[in-house]
Amino acid sequence: MKLIQIEHKQTKHKNALHYILDAWDEALASGVEDDTLATAALFTALSALVDNHGEEAVSALTERLAKRIEKGEFSVGHITH
Repeated sequence: MKLIQIEHKQTKHKNALHYILDAWDEALASGVEDDTLATAALFTALSALVDNHGEEAVSALTERLAKRIEKGEFSVGHITH
């Protein structure tokens, strides 16, 4: 992949993350609990991935998540923006 394509993809991901974090903060401020948001976010994300890539691909992805979680990849605390 060309460098410009990688940078464009990173920018798109960064922008998407900002939108999600803004919505997350707004929901928290409205009284929605963290666990409720997390469950809804996981359902929404997995549903979108299944729609775009199919059940088999998403199943393979989620199988790899356990090891990534155990390694601490998601233990970064609240991401600030």
